Amino acid sequence: MRKLQMDELGRKSVAEFKAADKTPLVVVLDNVRSMHNVGSVFRTADAFLLRGIALCGYTPVPPHRDIQKTALGATDTVEWQYFATTVEAVEALKAEGFSVIAIEQAASSVMLDGFRPADKPLALVFGNEVSGVDPAVMQLADGCIEIPQLGMKHSLNISVSTGIVIWDLFCKLTKAQ
Repeated sequence: MRKLQMDELGRKSVAEFKAADKTPLVVVLDNVRSMHNVGSVFRTADAFLLRGIALCGYTPVPPHRDIQKTALGATDTVEWQYFATTVEAVEALKAEGFSVIAIEQAASSVMLDGFRPADKPLALVFGNEVSGVDPAVMQLADGCIEIPQLGMKHSLNISVSTGIVIWDLFCKLTKAQ
């Protein structure tokens, strides 16, 4: 087996990325405190050509070297917007026709493997590393997805959760096309 060289990967330029058709997903970060987590989400959003990211509350925003450390340039490609509160972001996305889905452990959550995306763009809300998605945002959500977990902790780092959920939904959305 041979590892591919950089020129064989077919990477898009910033202009090509911006012009490309996007996956109909937006990530909403609800008071995520770690710059490394934010950078990782940018990198994942770039990898799957997401429509964008909403950074809310005290979630750090680019430019910052600690975000850049994990984003590796994805802050130049992925569109992002800042909102003072996650409620404002959710209301704006709903007004644009997005279905808002919280990623959280909740009484009415649907396990990720059983979730079927509707035929409309999705806004995925990922919560704070300790307290999760804000209860006021949970009340506004159109649904809730939970990642099945079997261990003692029953929690994953937000960057890991984001990667799992986006990969799963990307596969489901691209199979539907």
